[in-house]
Amino acid sequence: MPEPWWKSAVVYQIYPRSLLDTDGDGVGDLEGIRRRLDHIAGLGVHAVWLSPFFRSPMADFGYDVADYCDVDPLFGTLADFDRLLAEAHDRGLKVLIDWVPNHTSDQHPWFVESRSSRDSPKRDWYVWRDPDQTNNWQAAFTGESAWTYDERTGQSYLHLFLPEQPDLNWGNPKVVEAMHAVVRFWLDRGVDGFRIDVVHALGKDPSLPDDPPDLATIPHSSTHDDPRTHPILRDLRRLIDSYPGERMMVGEVFLLDTTKVARYYGDGDELHLAFNFPPLFTKWDAAKWRRQIERAQQHFDPIGAWPTWVLSNHDNPRHRTRYDGRLDRARAAAVLLLTLKGTAFLYAGEELGLLDAEIPPERVVDPGGRDGCRAPIPWSPEPPHGWVREDNWLPWPPLPDDPTMPDLYRALLRLRRVSPALSLGDIALLDSPEGTLAYERRHGDDRRVVAINFTDEAVPVDLPDGTVDVVTGRYEAGVLGPSGAVVLTTL
Repeated sequence: MPEPWWKSAVVYQIYPRSLLDTDGDGVGDLEGIRRRLDHIAGLGVHAVWLSPFFRSPMADFGYDVADYCDVDPLFGTLADFDRLLAEAHDRGLKVLIDWVPNHTSDQHPWFVESRSSRDSPKRDWYVWRDPDQTNNWQAAFTGESAWTYDERTGQSYLHLFLPEQPDLNWGNPKVVEAMHAVVRFWLDRGVDGFRIDVVHALGKDPSLPDDPPDLATIPHSSTHDDPRTHPILRDLRRLIDSYPGERMMVGEVFLLDTTKVARYYGDGDELHLAFNFPPLFTKWDAAKWRRQIERAQQHFDPIGAWPTWVLSNHDNPRHRTRYDGRLDRARAAAVLLLTLKGTAFLYAGEELGLLDAEIPPERVVDPGGRDGCRAPIPWSPEPPHGWVREDNWLPWPPLPDDPTMPDLYRALLRLRRVSPALSLGDIALLDSPEGTLAYERRHGDDRRVVAINFTDEAVPVDLPDGTVDVVTGRYEAGVLGPSGAVVLTTL
């Protein structure tokens, strides 16, 4: 029986506001995504993940949802989405959408009704407490209390993020029923799966205990790990698995501990995939990366869980920026990402070698300070860079400075598609000189060896004989050049 598609997949994340604007309002839209499908499919990825495009007041740029079953006019219409979905499928691309189940917008009709009265039928759809019954949890973005007092009813409501993002109460069966209906709406429409936002925060202890003093100054969303989440995920898994076509869900488990992340796979009955974020925060250092691979093996392999790997996304500086802006490191990092065991996620613009934009104070719009990595993508060198106008919702990042970077990604993705070892094989770390990382991927008769030099000096590496599939920098006579990487097919 063939493995599910998502195991060998590379997923291309799209932040809709910044991919391409087609109507001249300075904000990317669904039609812009549709027009870039040939580029995306031409890279060789298997799927796209669309960050939120639902109706929203945009306090958190779409992660504050006012209607889960409609498209915000800023991005288009449901008909535009249906066309995009159909054309993506025509190109062999799966489509994942971003589902935000922990909280809604404070303008969602559910919350409007919930806050109208203590006797509202939807009062218990959210988490309300008398002011003397709140706890010490800290909200993300603001550094302030995760509780906001509502004068209309004399109680406070919980929000792990902005006050405009009240938390739903997943302990209420009516909330579960309503959110399952949202999932069915999009599955019935034909989506292939969901990236689930802050999934680890869904289950909450009704007693809402205080965080201990050593965690009280950290946003609670970064530490919340309640066992009540796991039955919620098992119910969702049964729903997802009831649909044909290998639908799937990947969860944002923002717990910087791979031991904890592994639990969200359950016994193969919770998440299909869980983001493991410690590698995203790992410096450009061979020993540190080796340890991340070892941790993935240690925690995922024994339970049969499939890892994920990501270097950039909409919440963190792009990896080239984090790696001191170095193009050679960005090229070697592409080899690393696309040859590790697991499902890889690319953030749109990585294939261009983009850096973060510099955002002047007067142009800052994001409450979480993430504007730099969300800047519009310049698709061509001349203004307006493929967009309708030059002045858009955020300033441009530096223009791409390596026209061959997309070719490198295409070569790696092509190789991954034809190599069972790279797409589905096991991984074994190899001995290599200090400052380098080497590993073997093997599946049946297919054997590939990868080496990455994290140093600024040429290093001799003792690799098996083989033919060079992909190389960045130099690899000659067993010597790997500074900040270079090589993939070999070995006998």
